[in-house]
Amino acid sequence: MFRRFSTALFHSKQLPFPLPPKPIFAAPQTLPKGLFFTSAIKMADTQKSHPFPSLEQASKPELLRALESSLRTSFSSDSIRPTPNPLILVISGPSGVGKDAVIKRLREVRENLHFVVTATSRAMRPGEVDGKDYFFVSKEEFLSMVEKDELLEYAMVYGDYKGIPKKQIREFMGKGCDVVLRVDIQGAETLRRILGDSGVFIFLVAESELALVERLVERKTESKEELLVRISTAREEVKLVKRFDYVVVNAQGKLEEAVDLVGSIIDAEKAKVRQRRPLI
Repeated sequence: MFRRFSTALFHSKQLPFPLPPKPIFAAPQTLPKGLFFTSAIKMADTQKSHPFPSLEQASKPELLRALESSLRTSFSSDSIRPTPNPLILVISGPSGVGKDAVIKRLREVRENLHFVVTATSRAMRPGEVDGKDYFFVSKEEFLSMVEKDELLEYAMVYGDYKGIPKKQIREFMGKGCDVVLRVDIQGAETLRRILGDSGVFIFLVAESELALVERLVERKTESKEELLVRISTAREEVKLVKRFDYVVVNAQGKLEEAVDLVGSIIDAEKAKVRQRRPLI
């Protein structure tokens, strides 16, 4: 009977009772070739003691090599300070404070500094050079530049147009240069709205109101009526100094001090951890 039952089980395709599940064995995990050998070397190196030279007797190169060996890394000679961003310097102030003189000297003593030449519709004064001091254009040409959106800022000042071409700013900032914008107070107000805190705004003043009036008189470029207008305007403009980031006094005969102070402002701005990021 047992033999018939065994034979039946052997020839039957289905079993009369379930078999226990097959044991599942995980496939043996193999380490990447050479991993065990490399790890073993690292462990051996970690446990191995490195002789450190005497601090009193070893040379500096020997000490540096020993420190690099102990730290398992080499010392970088790259600058720790991040590369500073190019700056937009907006220099403004009342008429007669010496903006042109400060900027001219600043360009002589600072590298990678570009003065953005302003376009104006006013007549050229004696000693001025077209393309260097200003771009002298007609009112029709100026209005054409406005229509083509070629100016970052423009305004009418004492009956003449003045404006800042965008192309120069983009070109020289793209080269890593700081750019200097010379504008009147009205223009500075407009640039503050456009640039916000991304620009560095410097208010240039004379040492006193009397000194400012004396300079305007000595220029001999304005009539009596024009002098009265400029003096009245200057009195109102100095009230806006708090809207600027810095104030620099350009005293008579002390041009170098004013230029040095502006240079220190540039250096301080470039040393900031949170850099200004102007976008034009």
